Amino acid sequence: MTDFAQDAALARKGDTEAFSRLYALVYKDLYHIALYSLKNVHDASDAVSDTVMDAFCSIKKLKDEKAFRSWIMRILSAKIKRRQKEYLTGSQELDENITGEFDYDSFELKEALENLDSESRLILSMSVLGGYTSQEIARICNIKEGSVRSRLSRIRQKLRMKLEDK
Repeated sequence: MTDFAQDAALARKGDTEAFSRLYALVYKDLYHIALYSLKNVHDASDAVSDTVMDAFCSIKKLKDEKAFRSWIMRILSAKIKRRQKEYLTGSQELDENITGEFDYDSFELKEALENLDSESRLILSMSVLGGYTSQEIARICNIKEGSVRSRLSRIRQKLRMKLEDK
């Protein structure tokens, strides 16, 4: 993990270049998690943009400079949850323009991932794509650490069973 403390301290004092360096360190994780959770390129971009704007405007409220990454992910998590509430139907198709760094090896995997509920996709994406520990995910999503571990275990088991049935 990168130590964000020095740039976060400078950003809190109004150094926009320091904030840019911080953003450069986390933007891929922000986008991947948003894209994986929202399943739509445009909504993911909007969620990340909103997150960065909120983080930039409220960086002075950051209490622990070392916690910048989890702080900005909490902001993103709130943006994702708000966006998901906007389209509760869950029937949205995965945007076919997701080719960049996301490459589904099989249709079955894509289908299995699409069938996960939105919170499960968020937790799995933070773990797999973001590399967060269950403790970090618990803090970001405001749930118990044990719940995160058991949810991840159930999600993986559900995916395994789904893929074995194909």
